[in-house]
Amino acid sequence: MSEAARPLLLEAREVSVRFGGLTAVDAVSVALHAGELVGIIGPNGAGKTTFFNAISGVVMPTGGQLLVEGGIDLTRRGPHRFAAHGIARTFQTPRVMAGMSLADNVRFGMQFAGRHRAPLPGLASVREILDMLGLGAFADRLAAEVTPSQQRLLEIGMAHGTRPRVLLLDEVAAGLTEAEVEAMAQRIRRLRDAHGLTVVWIEHAVTTLLKYVERVLVLHQGRKIADGTPAEVVRNAEVIEAYLGDEMEATA
Repeated sequence: MSEAARPLLLEAREVSVRFGGLTAVDAVSVALHAGELVGIIGPNGAGKTTFFNAISGVVMPTGGQLLVEGGIDLTRRGPHRFAAHGIARTFQTPRVMAGMSLADNVRFGMQFAGRHRAPLPGLASVREILDMLGLGAFADRLAAEVTPSQQRLLEIGMAHGTRPRVLLLDEVAAGLTEAEVEAMAQRIRRLRDAHGLTVVWIEHAVTTLLKYVERVLVLHQGRKIADGTPAEVVRNAEVIEAYLGDEMEATA
């Protein structure tokens, strides 16, 4: 299906975020359609997480607009309104409830924002969500008792409990081994393929991300400097100069 034929689920129009005299996000525009798997890359301090915070309602933009499906304007609304319209996210440091079981963590997501939304096929119950993430055997274990990799998967499960259409993943591979990073990437791709989610993924593991996503946005000093397929982005002279040249040398 062409991009034009896919429903537009989330659109940022010239979104800026300023903190005093610092411009963290500088007039970034992006349109996210149903079923896309998009990566966002860029150097440290490029504005990636701040952009995620803006498009999920965690911080309010100081300029621009944020629209969801149907042209509904959520520009200065809180994160609960974004969640109600099917936008869910994870964080660089997993925000799980350590003293609760994995099952209760996911159940909380379902009760918090997912109760008024239709579930994705095959992901209607806590058990189905945990099984999808390979966590079913640990359903009754406390979140504090599982590995960092499993906590990252659990946070994805909590986000799934809100029954999203757009899933924003902020460095879910951070701190994982090379094998765990590859397994995470494969799971993210299967998740999109099986359930038709729109997935937007920030990641520093650039070579892995470029293998699995279909579209890449590159941010540098708060600006979007590229938006295209992985093949297009790795040939972009501005991207190579700003980021990929050093990154590819580091991973060679």
